[in-house]
Amino acid sequence: MIPADLGLPGLFDVHVHFLPPNIQAAVWRQFDEAGPKIGRSWPIRYRGTDEERVEQLRSFGVRRFTALPYAHKPGVADYLNGWAADFADRVPECVRSATFFPEEHVGQYVPAAIAAGVEVFKLHTQVGEFLLDDPILDPAWEAIAASGTPVVIHVGSGPVGNAFTGPEHLRRLLAKHPDVRVIVAHLGAPEFADFLGLAERYEHTHLDTTMVFTDFFVPFPDELVPRLAGLGDKILYGSDFPSLPYEYGHQFDGLARLLGRAPGLDEDWLRKVCWYNAERLFPSPNRSTP
Repeated sequence: MIPADLGLPGLFDVHVHFLPPNIQAAVWRQFDEAGPKIGRSWPIRYRGTDEERVEQLRSFGVRRFTALPYAHKPGVADYLNGWAADFADRVPECVRSATFFPEEHVGQYVPAAIAAGVEVFKLHTQVGEFLLDDPILDPAWEAIAASGTPVVIHVGSGPVGNAFTGPEHLRRLLAKHPDVRVIVAHLGAPEFADFLGLAERYEHTHLDTTMVFTDFFVPFPDELVPRLAGLGDKILYGSDFPSLPYEYGHQFDGLARLLGRAPGLDEDWLRKVCWYNAERLFPSPNRSTP
């Protein structure tokens, strides 16, 4: 899928989901029913077993990827994190992923997860309906900031916003914890300009490309395209696999169409987005890769 002349070892996809089968089935039911937090028809293209989906990613040229469980209510993070740890043990390309939720023992299990080798956390405020700056989360954010562990956060208002989405929530978090390494999912869609501004302001705030520049998701404004070049070290490739309504390669094709649209949007920019920026945040583990 990646042109050979880019000279990359493959794709590093920072926004992939692998979930326990019962949770994955429940998520897909929400998509099938176009539930209130989906808001539109969303036919899932990749519904195989975990093993089949891992092989699909390998066949697409993806050489490293996340699993990104996300807690939607209290009491489920431990279960999700245990499952994700077992998954990473089985799949050498997987970045060790975990989640957390505003709950009584979050200040204990987040540092424990970091000590056990978790490399990335995932939060989804639209689904979980919580505030990023909830004081109960402060010990977790302090541990995350101290360790430098990145957190992928879906806090933009796409596809359907609510009282827990929007740039003001991340702005308040960063005012309290500016050193947290954030990766804003979906480039913050649809509040692109605001989230680009936060990435420009805060040293450790990044964005992922998940679903943006495809024919399915929120259109990216033409006037903002030049700002992508200035953030070339802070944008990371993401897909949202397996919950895609189109072929996996469509995301990469959309990124490739950006080349030449503004100064600095060149193949070096694309190489950083597709591999090197993520490799810097997630140094290669001492595990073999098939």
